[in-house]
Amino acid sequence: MTTVEILAVVADPVEDGPVAQAATTVGRAVERLGLAVRQRRHVGLDEATAERALREAIDGGALVAVLGDEEGALLARRALARILGVRLVLSDRVLEAVAQGYARHDRAMPRRAEALALVPSGATVLAGAGTEPGLLVEAAGAHVVLLPPGDAVSLVAAHFPQLVPQAMEPIVVTRTLRVVGLDAAETAARLAGALGQAEGGLGLVIDDGDEVRVRLRVTGPTVLGADHAFRALEPTLRGALGLAWYAEEDERLEAVVGRLLRARGLTIALAESCTGGLVGHRLTEVPGSSAYVERGFVVYSNAAKEALLGVPAQILARHGAVSAECAEAMAHGARTRAGTDLGLSVTGIAGPDGGTPTKPVGTVFIGLAGAAGTRVEHHRFDRDRAGNKAWSATRALDLVRRHCLGAE
Repeated sequence: MTTVEILAVVADPVEDGPVAQAATTVGRAVERLGLAVRQRRHVGLDEATAERALREAIDGGALVAVLGDEEGALLARRALARILGVRLVLSDRVLEAVAQGYARHDRAMPRRAEALALVPSGATVLAGAGTEPGLLVEAAGAHVVLLPPGDAVSLVAAHFPQLVPQAMEPIVVTRTLRVVGLDAAETAARLAGALGQAEGGLGLVIDDGDEVRVRLRVTGPTVLGADHAFRALEPTLRGALGLAWYAEEDERLEAVVGRLLRARGLTIALAESCTGGLVGHRLTEVPGSSAYVERGFVVYSNAAKEALLGVPAQILARHGAVSAECAEAMAHGARTRAGTDLGLSVTGIAGPDGGTPTKPVGTVFIGLAGAAGTRVEHHRFDRDRAGNKAWSATRALDLVRRHCLGAE
């Protein structure tokens, strides 16, 4: 099996910054291509250390992926040039690719543009969708690819399959399917039925609590052939899992919801009780969420529900704060007070105390108000306090997702 070495050259090799995170993501990306990550290492901005690490990586792997921050990227290029015995040269092609990349993103060229265009003589430019291209050189029989952290994964997907030698044995690639709204047992049963109708796939179900992941292994004669085999399985898998399959690989539910809201030009306000702002936290963890999240109300007490959302006192007196009627009034109040397209509410009993025989711990009502009215869902979770909050937030986000897809 073809092995890959991943080297990150950064100012602080122990900090989990953007370059380190990109290196981790690249590792997952190459594994999805059926390649084995032999080693992932981070080194600081010391030229001798970086050169030694790069030599060891070249000796150890058929493919070497190198990432760096602004200073680390230039240092890696200098080290690679010394290993190859060539000079760094100013590449007009790289400079043009950088200019085009920044123009595509409507951004001004940085002052360091010429530094970005200094490359080892003979390097091949790998064009991508980001602001900076990648570079490819051959050293001692290994392919060394210098990747800009912001566009590393797409460059891996576009160029690494062509760098993998033709295998004599079948290639195995992995895909991760993210599922919400089905428990692990139901997901496993549906997956078994789907894979029983098709050849070439093996699945492992992983229970993450509020969500489920399916690790799917697909074989093919080449990387591209295995990817084609997965795409051939996709309609069968979609038919089995339906809308519960919401994303692949590392994309989170809140990112999917945000993309759907943005695509439809919708805004949302949140009214949270038992989740204490967890739904708002997850939504606003997504960059650019200010385009669709208008505000959030954390209304833990009955008085707050009345004062901030206008929940009628008679609803609280007759039905209680944990009720479909209260969830409906909270969602409606959030929407009207904020002037948004949607209002999302969560009210329930997270535990460990507060339950009753008719409303045990884990009872949760989720409401979503929109132009066509308000929908309320009733759930009964059986986790601890943190688990009940997590499940409530996930099901609330999923209600918004399904609404955007026209499924609710």
